[in-house]
Amino acid sequence: MPAEKTAPPVTAFMLIKTTPEWLAMTPRERMDAFVTRVVPAIEARTTGVRSRFYDTEFYSTRVTDVWVWEADDHGAYQLLIDALRETPFWDRYFKVVDLLVGTENGYARTYGLDTVATIAT
Repeated sequence: MPAEKTAPPVTAFMLIKTTPEWLAMTPRERMDAFVTRVVPAIEARTTGVRSRFYDTEFYSTRVTDVWVWEADDHGAYQLLIDALRETPFWDRYFKVVDLLVGTENGYARTYGLDTVATIAT
């Protein structure tokens, strides 16, 4: 029996910048706000998403952080964005500067080629 072909996961690089409202809070207040006002919305409205969070403010003035999301499919990604937009994360605590969304090695997948641009040394 042939293996079932599945769609590649969706990866989104969310480029964000802190707002004065976020920076006016103490570090403890920020963590409490995130845990009580943002995370519950994500957990309640999504399945099949994972994230990693990167601080970039010491290297970039355009964005202060990059939140990398991986979703099992486009539907899971859309639910994630809808959930975030319903929280103070979106436009109160952070400004979303840009969203770069793609699938890993999409070109190679489309044409049945080796993933030569994925390199490990």
